[in-house]
Amino acid sequence: MAEPDRPQIYLVTPPDVDLENFPDRLAEVLDGAEIACLRLALASRDEDRLLRSADTLREIAHARDVALVIENHVMLVERLGLDGVHLTDGARSVRKARKDLGADAIVGAFCGGSRHDGMNAGEAGADYVSFGPLGASPLGTGDLAEFDLFQWWSEVIEVPVVGEGALTTELVARFAPVTDFFAIGEEIWREADALAALKRLLAPLG
Repeated sequence: MAEPDRPQIYLVTPPDVDLENFPDRLAEVLDGAEIACLRLALASRDEDRLLRSADTLREIAHARDVALVIENHVMLVERLGLDGVHLTDGARSVRKARKDLGADAIVGAFCGGSRHDGMNAGEAGADYVSFGPLGASPLGTGDLAEFDLFQWWSEVIEVPVVGEGALTTELVARFAPVTDFFAIGEEIWREADALAALKRLLAPLG
């Protein structure tokens, strides 16, 4: 039986980005690890802050051929030259986002631990579905996305699946065979050396 492909890494920004320091930290991680996609996931709803952050991070990501998606702000995708959107309301906004952004944009959906939401998001045109948290976390309702969900999804559904939320080396080792991507954010940004933290976290992948 063929070995499953190694999951790709999907990087998530902290909820608050210091534009004095974070761009250098981000560049170091992107230069030191193979990153498939970057999500701008700011808690702020301040338009100017979002615009400045997106402009800065887009240059860093695109210079390294890394796609940049923004969390929820569909209307800013084309305006800022981003690659797509990550929606956090399950399947509800996927069809409209796909219609607004067109076929080439990335549209992803976070669906907590709901198989039903995930299937609906895939049918509505999502490029990937994200489930989580995998570990103890306030993400979503706090209810864990179970291993069985990922196992079933990887066997039955063709839409790529992302595992995220409170990842540990143990969880990376366990979920690696049944997920296409790991979304990693606070797990590394809270450490002084984010790249070293990422490498430790991903050690089970070899």
